[in-house]
Amino acid sequence: LEEYEHAKARGAKIYAEMKGFGMSGDAYHMTAADPDGAGFVLSMNHALKTAGMAPEDIDYVNAHGTSTPLADPIELGAVKQVFGDHAYQLAMSSTKSMTGHLLGAAGGIEALLSCLAIRDQIAPPTINLDNPSEGCDLDLIPHHARSMSIRSVLSNSFGFGGTNSTLIISHPDA
Repeated sequence: LEEYEHAKARGAKIYAEMKGFGMSGDAYHMTAADPDGAGFVLSMNHALKTAGMAPEDIDYVNAHGTSTPLADPIELGAVKQVFGDHAYQLAMSSTKSMTGHLLGAAGGIEALLSCLAIRDQIAPPTINLDNPSEGCDLDLIPHHARSMSIRSVLSNSFGFGGTNSTLIISHPDA
């Protein structure tokens, strides 16, 4: 990460710009997410607000997506709450399906993968998504990456104890 003005001054190639950041601390349970997703929703809404963006400005969501039967449906429901009808226009995947859960490094790696998605205009897949759970009715990019226009990404990192964070990363010209 580098200040925009510094990168421009040294002639650096700018791959993406960090537009917004949100976080919440719901402290619902030591290891379980709040079933109504309130902390997830708060984190995503705050990121959109700090970015000065509307939900419709997001093209791709890099989900926290740990592939657990408890947390994944909660995140899916929170995305639907935040994005409304636009949730059904989004592409959304979990890069953890390819990297595994990197614990403290997960958010940083997912931010990097979000920047690469913007640079390459390719949404990463959710590999091994053979039997989505009931209610998983969003575009979860199963099995194979997809070429698409990606101007802005919302990337979620939700941790134990209700520590939730969301980044909004955009194309430098967005």
